[in-house]
Amino acid sequence: MTVSRVSSRVAATRVALAGGIALSSVVLLSGTAFAHVSVQPQGEAAKGGYATVNIKVPNERDNASTVKVEVNFPLDHPLASVMPQPIPGWKAEVTKSKLSKPLELHGKTINEAVSKVTWTADGSKIGPGQFQQFPLSLGQLPEDADQLVLKAIQTYDNKEVVRWIEEQKEGAEEPQNPAPVLKLSAASADHHGGTAPSASATTPAAADDKAGHDDKADTKKETAAADSSDTTARILGVIGILVGIAGVAFGVLAGRRRSA
Repeated sequence: MTVSRVSSRVAATRVALAGGIALSSVVLLSGTAFAHVSVQPQGEAAKGGYATVNIKVPNERDNASTVKVEVNFPLDHPLASVMPQPIPGWKAEVTKSKLSKPLELHGKTINEAVSKVTWTADGSKIGPGQFQQFPLSLGQLPEDADQLVLKAIQTYDNKEVVRWIEEQKEGAEEPQNPAPVLKLSAASADHHGGTAPSASATTPAAADDKAGHDDKADTKKETAAADSSDTTARILGVIGILVGIAGVAFGVLAGRRRSA
């Protein structure tokens, strides 16, 4: 009887441990799927063209809300036009910096480019369990780069600051706070990409108008991307549960062997 009781206790301990491992796996894997600030193009972001993108900012905290988001743009591949779409409850500020090397765009010399866009809560917040998308119209995208690293800084109402600025190194594991990366596709035949303005509409205002039309056209694509993200999270959660089940089975089997 004594041996049987000891074996039962050991089996119960292993069951509890396996359950804890399963829960931890679900939490960790789900965090990996949802926690990062990211940049998602609406449609195509082709080299040399114009694009509309969303900066997606999830709230990672259970006891604080996000009240400020700052996105920095690389000046080694400057963008002459970066225009935020108005968002109710948020104030957007565009900061420009002088270029060390002037940029030639549409026959004009550009001496400064957008270096930062800052959104500050003005009657709204990103609460726990929520996310917010901040749309931007970008152009003209560089022709000599495969991607743009947009380092972001997220501020909570409890004064905590999270810096999404770590760049992914080839062959290395994903960093804890990776910087959002906008992947650029190959240039289209007209070198303007899928959201480029026509020859008669090359001003920033026209580019923004064009981007607005693209927003409507690409709504289905954005929805599909969100569904894909949800599916990934569910798969990762199932993996965590399976790990827990395997641990439970192992513990019970080991307990029976000892009882025998």
